[in-house]
Amino acid sequence: MSASAQRFDFPVEPRFARPLALMGVRADRAHVEVTERELRVRFGPWRVRTPRSNVTGFQIGGPYRWWRVIGPHLSLADGGLTLGTNTRRGVCLELRVPVRGMEPLGLVRHRGITVTVADPDALVRALGL
Repeated sequence: MSASAQRFDFPVEPRFARPLALMGVRADRAHVEVTERELRVRFGPWRVRTPRSNVTGFQIGGPYRWWRVIGPHLSLADGGLTLGTNTRRGVCLELRVPVRGMEPLGLVRHRGITVTVADPDALVRALGL
């Protein structure tokens, strides 16, 4: 993380800690970083990077049903990517240009990314939205 980056961690609900760890999602490998120029998401082995200027809007959500948010999920309705560790709250970041993230080849692109960081409101402020 660079000196100017702001970091937002994913709080893990204890009941989901073991299944998430088996997927490679642990506290030291799950966070969102906002730099002067980029949004970077790390969720275990999954990574998303996009220019900040690509983030055009947001929606704060929650509480969620666990089967819709825990782990990595692809929305069949809109192609959005959800990266979740808790059911309480999250933020869906809307993107101008779809990004890769769910699978390594980049065949699937996402117009939105939902992340269940500890402080969704602070993430939105850091992005200047």
